[in-house]
Amino acid sequence: MKVSREVKTALLMIVAITLIIFGYNYLKGENLFDDSKIMYAVYDNVEGLATGSPVTINGYAVGRVQSIGFADKTGKLLVTFSIEKSFEFSKKSIAKIYGGGLLGGKSLSIIPNYEGPFAVDGDMLTAETGQGIMELVNEQLTPLQNEIEKVIIDADSVLTSVNEVLDATTRQNLRAAINDFSATASNLKGMSGSLNGMIQRNEGKLDNTLANLDTMSANFVKVSDSLSQIQIGQLMAKVENVLTDFEGIANNLKSGKGTAGKLLNDDQVYVNLERSTKQMELLLQDLRLNPKRYVHLSVFGKKAKVYTPPKDSID
Repeated sequence: MKVSREVKTALLMIVAITLIIFGYNYLKGENLFDDSKIMYAVYDNVEGLATGSPVTINGYAVGRVQSIGFADKTGKLLVTFSIEKSFEFSKKSIAKIYGGGLLGGKSLSIIPNYEGPFAVDGDMLTAETGQGIMELVNEQLTPLQNEIEKVIIDADSVLTSVNEVLDATTRQNLRAAINDFSATASNLKGMSGSLNGMIQRNEGKLDNTLANLDTMSANFVKVSDSLSQIQIGQLMAKVENVLTDFEGIANNLKSGKGTAGKLLNDDQVYVNLERSTKQMELLLQDLRLNPKRYVHLSVFGKKAKVYTPPKDSID
């Protein structure tokens, strides 16, 4: 049987339209050949959940979001989604919206519950909204952001204070101090070079000096050995005996024993000495003033005249 061109064209058009409808529904998340269960959940806010978003159980994709629309005039949103019939769970299970990943987007996760009757096609699950990865990251980064802002404010305050301190005069003084430090470093470098040259020129003398010090150290060791051989105990005993003798002599002098003790402690001795000294002084004065009383010179054998004391003579 021969098929006309018009019939072939009609068949191609029907196939094309069918493919277009199937592809459109597939992009919307609807599979015409899929017998998955259709379930519902009502949310106050879908947090960016879109048609075609995956539906997962324990992280495994088991369906897609079919549609999102208003449930009533209060603004609540009705989410319709499909789930494979191969996995059974209770009507008490929760449909939770969570963050899909770092690139954005939301997903729907079924938190299964196995108590009570199993969920069937057309059941309404309990709706819940959870935090996504970005929300958790933002929650953790918020305290850190506050701390960073405080640090930045403190750093700004410190920089402001530094700028106030480092005025034009202070900066000029710092430059001058740095220049002086550079000059000092140059002088130290020159002194170091001079010192190295001096050491090199007097290396032989330094060697001789060190050798002499070594010899002196050896001699000191010998002297130390000699001192260590002295019988310190006997020497200290003799010194103690001498001190004891001196103490006895001092006690005798203090108590008036012996000639020296009597001279030191007898007041009459002092009085006699003072009296003798005074009489000696008077005798010398009389001898100076009246020499004729004591010396008689006669060249021709004349008799000495009777001495007549002057009026101002000492009695």
